[in-house]
Amino acid sequence: MTLDMLKILREKNAPRNWDELGIEMRPRKAGTLKNEPVYEFFHTLDDSLEVTLQSIAVSVQPVESYIPYHVHNHVEIIVPLIGECTVITKNDRLTLQQNDMIVIGNHTIHRVEPISADSIVVNLALKDTAFTLNDYHFMYDDRTTKKVSSLLFSLLSNEIQGENIYRLFRTQEDRKIQSLIMDIIEEYYYPDTQSNQIIRLELLSLFARFIRSAANEQEIIANEDDSSVNLLSLLLYIEKNYARITLDDMAQHFGFNPNYLSYYLKKHTGLTFIKLVHLQRVNVAAEYLTYTNAPIEQIALKVGYENPSYFYKMFRKNLKLLPTEYREKYSIDAKK
Repeated sequence: MTLDMLKILREKNAPRNWDELGIEMRPRKAGTLKNEPVYEFFHTLDDSLEVTLQSIAVSVQPVESYIPYHVHNHVEIIVPLIGECTVITKNDRLTLQQNDMIVIGNHTIHRVEPISADSIVVNLALKDTAFTLNDYHFMYDDRTTKKVSSLLFSLLSNEIQGENIYRLFRTQEDRKIQSLIMDIIEEYYYPDTQSNQIIRLELLSLFARFIRSAANEQEIIANEDDSSVNLLSLLLYIEKNYARITLDDMAQHFGFNPNYLSYYLKKHTGLTFIKLVHLQRVNVAAEYLTYTNAPIEQIALKVGYENPSYFYKMFRKNLKLLPTEYREKYSIDAKK
């Protein structure tokens, strides 16, 4: 972090008194949690508490300040750049060390406990207009494929599915992740030509690195109402074992009853286990169709379909094109 950037962040994280702040913000009360009020913080604000119309907004957490439980109608990323912070959710108390990050879903109740005077904690607010999280198109050029693990960010942004979903990422001092965060912050506070586009693309790179980090760690961290399971871990398991996966085997791997696992996936993704498997299979098949000249029947078998006709049916159902049509449109040879 540069000295100039440090100075700016220090200037913006002065303590704030909630009794005065609440009067200024005039938030709507959305309910109670643990006998404490929960407020709707639906406007993205800058550090001066002015409403910002930007799709992606950055602000600094005030030090030594009480902020009540609240919900957003957007995704929020909380990052302690210096020191640590503790995030309280409906069921969990999560301590973030320096450079850890928590991604908090739409309408998820939370608050950050007062941070020390020497800490710097940054909040990134991502409206649903920031980019198409539901399709994750920026990661896949102009094609219609998407990886199962990317569904997590779609769920986080969804008003219904995102409720009470969050994900804590232990970055293990990953320099590339730290560099992305700092560049996003600097582009925001020192805007120039293409700053908004750069921030958007760097956030997508950040999400991709989150997924890679989680896949490498396979560490179970509490999220939502069930602290014993992590949604991203389940999605990553499907992504890795899609070709020969069964519900019973997956349930045994995570120590669940198959019926409960099926219910959990449907509840939190809106998709059944088998639909998630088909989604991953056709996604991988689409990659083979794009980058290889392998026969379609061979690709079908490779991704888990012994019956080519059934593969054609599932591919068209998910991607709205037949495999032959997809190859004609997206193969590297077709682009030349």
